[in-house]
Amino acid sequence: MQYQTITVEPLSPVIGAEISGVDLAQPLGNQTFSEIHDALMTHQVIFFRDQDLTLDQHKAFGRRFGELHIHPTAPAPEGHPEILTVHADENSERVAGQGWHSDVSCDKEPPLGSILHIQKAPESGGDTMFASAYAAYDALSEPMKAFVGGLQARHESKHRYFGRNKRTGTMRDGENVYPEATHPVVRTHPVTGRKGLFVNAVFTTRIEGLKEKESRALLDFLNDHINTPEFHCRFAWRANSIAFWDNRCVQHHAVWDYYPQTRHGHRVTIQGDRPF
Repeated sequence: MQYQTITVEPLSPVIGAEISGVDLAQPLGNQTFSEIHDALMTHQVIFFRDQDLTLDQHKAFGRRFGELHIHPTAPAPEGHPEILTVHADENSERVAGQGWHSDVSCDKEPPLGSILHIQKAPESGGDTMFASAYAAYDALSEPMKAFVGGLQARHESKHRYFGRNKRTGTMRDGENVYPEATHPVVRTHPVTGRKGLFVNAVFTTRIEGLKEKESRALLDFLNDHINTPEFHCRFAWRANSIAFWDNRCVQHHAVWDYYPQTRHGHRVTIQGDRPF
């Protein structure tokens, strides 16, 4: 694909590309926006270096791609309900993004994508790994594709969020309301038309219609399958770097190997639609 206003360098043949030649703090022209969108559709997750954005500029970039999603439980900076703070230091007991997952897949309309801006990165470590749900699906045998293609899975959040986010006041959907939803195990991307696996180890709790042992065995297989290195790319953070991933066809995993160093940034998330 030819790009006129940006430079796109793939990180792997399967997933991920680094984009240069654009300042995301400035309003995007239509051509540049279109090229960034096309790069995201092609590479599934895209990365930018040396981007110094305010919270408002961060939100403005996200809004070019759709309405912004509000997290169901995580507290936000005052005046910025659309912003999720991502922070870990020597006092942290856990970090955001551990475990392979698709963001908030427990929502009935899970996010289209997420844009994470890291302002402070550890001296080494703290990478984020990304996996292509397309590649994971494509690698299945034809009988397995036929089997999982007709299944639905339950995605729940209470086990993940209860007591974890120190939220004061009512959550997004009301007091103590933790979202849950049923989605197809194989999702068709609404733009590319490609199929990808849409179950993950964080939110997916069972396969509908199967006995408990059958459901657990299948989920264990699919969750282990996403760990295949050939489906992955890995991004090494520096200060003022951005990762923008398509939540409909990508899972990610934040590596916490930098304790007690600090990693700090903000994320905006774009509202999506119901998987089909």
